[in-house]
Amino acid sequence: MSASRLDAVYRSILITKFFTKGWGKPENLRRLFEFRKVVSNRDECFNLVERDYPVTITKEQNLTDCKLLEGYFVTPLERYLPGIVPEIAQKAHFQALLPIHWPEPGCKPVCLHLAGTGDHYFWRRRNLMVKPLLKEAGIGGIILENPFYGLRKPTDQIRSSLHNVSDIFVMGGCLILESLVLFHWCERNGLGPLGVTGLSMGGHMASLAATNWPKPLVLVPCLSWSTASAVFLQGVMSHSINWDLLEDQYLSDGVYREKLSKMVTIVDEAFLAGKKFARTYSEKVKTDTQTSAQKAKQENLINSLKCDSRKNLDMTYKETVVDNNNLNKKIEVDVNKDEINTKAHVKIIRSEQIAQIESLSEELKVLLDENKITDEGTKDTAKLSKLDLAKDNKVEIKADAVDNQMVSPKTEATRMTVHVNSSNVAKEVPIKLAEGTEIVERKSEKKAWNVSDLTSDLWTNLPFLKPSGKKIDIGKIHWRDREALQFMRGIMDECTHLSNFSVPFDTSLIIAVCAKHDAYVPREDVGRLEEIWPGAEVRYVDAGHVSAYILHQSVFRACIREAFERSKKRWKDGKHVE
Repeated sequence: MSASRLDAVYRSILITKFFTKGWGKPENLRRLFEFRKVVSNRDECFNLVERDYPVTITKEQNLTDCKLLEGYFVTPLERYLPGIVPEIAQKAHFQALLPIHWPEPGCKPVCLHLAGTGDHYFWRRRNLMVKPLLKEAGIGGIILENPFYGLRKPTDQIRSSLHNVSDIFVMGGCLILESLVLFHWCERNGLGPLGVTGLSMGGHMASLAATNWPKPLVLVPCLSWSTASAVFLQGVMSHSINWDLLEDQYLSDGVYREKLSKMVTIVDEAFLAGKKFARTYSEKVKTDTQTSAQKAKQENLINSLKCDSRKNLDMTYKETVVDNNNLNKKIEVDVNKDEINTKAHVKIIRSEQIAQIESLSEELKVLLDENKITDEGTKDTAKLSKLDLAKDNKVEIKADAVDNQMVSPKTEATRMTVHVNSSNVAKEVPIKLAEGTEIVERKSEKKAWNVSDLTSDLWTNLPFLKPSGKKIDIGKIHWRDREALQFMRGIMDECTHLSNFSVPFDTSLIIAVCAKHDAYVPREDVGRLEEIWPGAEVRYVDAGHVSAYILHQSVFRACIREAFERSKKRWKDGKHVE
């Protein structure tokens, strides 16, 4: 599926950079990896947050169409990993909008909305998602401020630019536990059925939060997928990361390589290997089903170009036909090793560089006379390259450098070296030109000046179009090619891959919405959501990441409404029934 160009253009004009200070403290990463094993188990994680976890309401206001609540609580992550959450981010702020009159007695649906990348404060989610859902379906909404965003943003952080890779894992750990706090708060206040949703990064955080609630829970992740590793290594956001800095830190501190790298696992490695085998096998089967005529043609071609890489191929010109009016010389080539006679067309072109080569030859003669060099391999030698054996057994030779003795038609035999490339074998083959072979001189034609010559040079020399000098160009290499990129893939999969977490309690209440041409969240070469969560439904909009966010908000809300309708069918007397 083609990726959206709009996504790439939009990302390129943003100045936000990620992980500008590197990986983060190795000790913090170690603690987060170990804590991940706890929160990935639903039973253990659920017990980390008590049902009466203290929540403080700071504002309660009745508006014309809804009831507004604002409050806060201390993130539970600080209790279990003290000092890992910045002080300003330890207080979790939230806002709730609830109907003044619920449409259905005994049913008070509420959905938790988590923030996507760059979604600071409450206003965006409140106006695009919560208020329309409140009006259209009577679904209340809770908006939770992300750590490192809005009221919880460190003072030295610029916009959404997280300083360290470890910050994204701190954010995820906070949101998993804070969601449990808010679900408990809803139940204490008689609210339900419950759900959680989010767009982009918020959709993935919503998926992680849903894995640890031991009851039916509506889940509608939008514009997200099964892991964050593809986002940072393959998507357009990968260009917003200083990979050189990360690699330098990784290589300079042995803790990353010797200890931390052994604590993580690339989840989809086996999946990728199986996928590659299946694709290769299917292609082989398809090739084997070709018609017998095609097979015979291929075999004849292979036999005509047969070349044993372990043998030296000796090709000798036996006959030369010279036509001064034609540059093509018909020469019969004798292949001694395989006893194959092949007629080939040879074209030798003499350019203006011959004069320079002749001058060089004179200098070599002087050195030879002064006994500074030996004459072995210097007499009557020419170098030819690019001898291409085409399918019709024609050979074209173009001279890159020609010795001056080749110019004389009286030369009895001139030796040349040709480079033969056949069946992935490169060789230097000595050949001889028979007497009378001519070298045709062709002067380079003067090209008329064109304004495009000037403009092309102008564009390529603009400062912002010149090569950046980066050691790692993420757009040109694969994550497997560098050890630091492998480490990034491993830690992202370790802490964000959904297969490392419990399966949600009721997957029939999951409706995921993805963009077909999403360049932010690639879906190739990673586990499929339907396979990780059997029973979950995945729907697609024909758009990229950015255009889907702008144009398909109504689709996201429709899926939330539909998922809550499914949940209501199992809701009775303030609780779910089997």
